[in-house]
Amino acid sequence: MSDVFQGSFTQQEPIPDDGIEAALNVLRHGRLHRYNVADGEVAETALLEEEFAAYMGAKYCLAVASGGYALATSLRALGVAPGEKVLTNAFTLAPVPGAIASVGAVPVFVGVNEGLVIDLDDLAAKIAVTGARILMLSHMRGHLCDMDALMALCNEAGVQVVEDCAHTMGARWNGVLSGRHGVMACYSTQTYKHMNSGEGGLLISDDADLMARAVVLSGSYMLYARHRAAPPPEAFEDIRYVTPNVSGRMDNLRAAILRPQLRSLDSQCAAWNDRYRMVEDGLRNTPGLTLVVRPKAEAFVASSYQFLLLDWTDTAVGDVIDRCAARGVELKWFGGAEPTGFTSRYDSWRYAPTERMPATDRVLKGIVDMRLPLTFSLDDCAQIARIVREEVSAVYQAA
Repeated sequence: MSDVFQGSFTQQEPIPDDGIEAALNVLRHGRLHRYNVADGEVAETALLEEEFAAYMGAKYCLAVASGGYALATSLRALGVAPGEKVLTNAFTLAPVPGAIASVGAVPVFVGVNEGLVIDLDDLAAKIAVTGARILMLSHMRGHLCDMDALMALCNEAGVQVVEDCAHTMGARWNGVLSGRHGVMACYSTQTYKHMNSGEGGLLISDDADLMARAVVLSGSYMLYARHRAAPPPEAFEDIRYVTPNVSGRMDNLRAAILRPQLRSLDSQCAAWNDRYRMVEDGLRNTPGLTLVVRPKAEAFVASSYQFLLLDWTDTAVGDVIDRCAARGVELKWFGGAEPTGFTSRYDSWRYAPTERMPATDRVLKGIVDMRLPLTFSLDDCAQIARIVREEVSAVYQAA
């Protein structure tokens, strides 16, 4: 009988012991709210912001309730108006167009190529047609486009870039950390991301006005001086009177859990990439399966793995997914007609007007996706690749 994988694709590593101890300390004193501090105490949330800003080489950082909240806050800080068109990738997850729609703006989807990154030719065309001034760039599933070329295009067109780095915390393009190209960058600390607090988000920028707005938006009231990675008090002088409170703060409990994880982020990223390469090596030269080519300039962080079954029928892709599932390997498909679980595509979000993009549709139809939690060993990854290879080959040969 064929071997069956016994591991869980949703089981993450435990919180490190120093994170557990830090969380217990917060629970013992009970001051979970970020602005509830004792005399002389610095809140865990303020310390996390300071440390993440230092890691990223950013001037300012704000910790918030979720990555999606960070995205919407960035758009509010940029003054996005109801009805305004905001560009974003066709290959992304629902919180990205959801953030755009949540501020009353209109998502305009830009095509994706076989590298699973934004199509720069289509981006140029959509900028020209829409006159959009903002691109919310999703580094979906950890794939970085040519950031030098993208920024040159956007800078020339006067388009400001907000980076959705939910899947690229710790990744780099040409040595520059993901999130350091655009005017603002948003990160997630949801359970399946590179740091795990269940839910949570981080927002960075070097722009004092934008970050002062973001801090007030997050629900700082007039307590912004308690932040250690925020703009100076004078940046808030006028902003505080005209910026609404849309409360979405991170609490000290989650910040306490995250601070030790930040200290080990680089080693965790290396461990994910070891697993990615093990799967990639096992799938190389599989008949009918296309590997995603990663550019040399991209120092990626791969907490998930994608491959393409280009031009396969829906039935054949479904057979692969079902056969792998029977052997314990959970695959997600972005080509399904209906959204399932976390997986959806641009035509699933009917609150946003869409036009068909045949080249993009072909790519999305072929994307097969799976998580690579660090609870998997390298042997586990080799077994997973072997199972996928066998089942893809069997369906391909039978077609």
